[in-house]
Amino acid sequence: RNAGSSSDGTEDSDFSTDPEHTDSSESDGTSRRSARVTRSSARLSQSSQDSSPVHNPPSFGAEEPVYSTRRVTRSQQQPAPVTPKKYPLRQTRSSGSETEQVVDFSDRGHLTGKHERHFSISGCPLYHNLSADECKAPTERQLRYKEKVAELRKKRNSGLSKEQKEKYMEHRQTYGNTREPLLENLTSEYDLELFRRAQARASEDLEKLRLQGQITEGSNMIKTIAFGRYELDTWYHSPYPEEYARLGRLYMCEFCLKYMKSQTILRRHMAKCVWKHPPGDEIYRKGSISVFEVDGKKNKIYCQNLCLLAKLFLDHKTLYYDVEPFLFYVMTEADNTGCHLIGYFSKEKNSFLNYNVSCILTMPQYMRQGYGKMLIDFSYLLSKVEEKVGSPERPLSDLGLISYRSYWKEVLLRYLHNFQGKEISIKEISQETAVNPVDIVSTLQALQMLKYWKGKHLVLKRQDLIDEWIAKEAKRSNSNKIMDPSCLKWTPPKGT
Repeated sequence: RNAGSSSDGTEDSDFSTDPEHTDSSESDGTSRRSARVTRSSARLSQSSQDSSPVHNPPSFGAEEPVYSTRRVTRSQQQPAPVTPKKYPLRQTRSSGSETEQVVDFSDRGHLTGKHERHFSISGCPLYHNLSADECKAPTERQLRYKEKVAELRKKRNSGLSKEQKEKYMEHRQTYGNTREPLLENLTSEYDLELFRRAQARASEDLEKLRLQGQITEGSNMIKTIAFGRYELDTWYHSPYPEEYARLGRLYMCEFCLKYMKSQTILRRHMAKCVWKHPPGDEIYRKGSISVFEVDGKKNKIYCQNLCLLAKLFLDHKTLYYDVEPFLFYVMTEADNTGCHLIGYFSKEKNSFLNYNVSCILTMPQYMRQGYGKMLIDFSYLLSKVEEKVGSPERPLSDLGLISYRSYWKEVLLRYLHNFQGKEISIKEISQETAVNPVDIVSTLQALQMLKYWKGKHLVLKRQDLIDEWIAKEAKRSNSNKIMDPSCLKWTPPKGT
């Protein structure tokens, strides 16, 4: 418990006064151990002289713990559990009042990497989103290796000549996907050698798994899917039925997401399929972009097929068949043939932790076009309508983490650009943007805009980052890829 707590919930002290974490010297610890041994010895000698079977040891003070008279050797002594420190996160509001959030950190490691422990939040590696090992200074051997690698990468060729490009195109036209593309002169010899080693190691690991019987050649791994006018290479394993998974190639209807074994079956299905858009209610439309709300309980088969499709491109997804407690928000792009799937995100109908996204995916053919940010922005738009603060469910995939960090950065820079006051509150930013305060703090730290000074956190308004963001916004041509709140026709669903 922190000392100096007042009636309004704030604290006068910046650091915990837990005696297990005070800066006591080793001499104090030695004197305490010697004092305990002396008292224990005194009790042993006194108990041996006393003839009564029960003996109460004398008290040495009101707060003195009672020690057992049984002798314990050093090898039998158990180390006392170390309780992690708790630092108060102090934030200044515009009204001048202070709020705090207690964050649980260990005292192991130091930000400089030169010490084994830290005694202030400014030196805590976990507070800066780092581990104790990452903060350790590199050794001389590591520095020499880094310099060697940098020297080898300087030898990379400036670019491909016209003859080399023609050679590469001829190779691709001749062999197609049956052979690996030519990789020479695309990067440095050092990086190419590392890639070759990684390929050899991966093939060796797969061979070991095959010999152990954990995988069989060509089974349970769908290599490609035919999806509309696209042919997509898959990234991860998805638990499709074995009779479909062992084929290596699936054919899917891009509207109802039914999967089939051959092109002929797909052609017959497309002649009879009446679906031209996802089931459910269309809650958003602007131009050709629409968003449909699909209930996992009402449209179970469609949502299960959507989850199986998403697993082909997501590593951390674990939801496949239990889709009833979730709502799915499917984004589509319309043309004269129907509404084509761009991506989707799912969320729990009743989330205890206020997660506004459980799983999010942008189809590979629509990646790097701004649709991922549109999906994220739409999830926070729903949170604003619900008057809640949202956050994505963890763990995030690699691509999901990159997208969310980029979105949070953009939201914060836009807010700071429009903010005119002198005192800023993270709680006020959270209420206006619907972004969780933890995500706001982590983004400020990543941008080096959060400093800890004299017991308070200061937000630095870095004008260089804001100017850079303004310049990028001016260069963007996809101004239509922004969610318009006025086009949303939606009321929060009641709890089920």
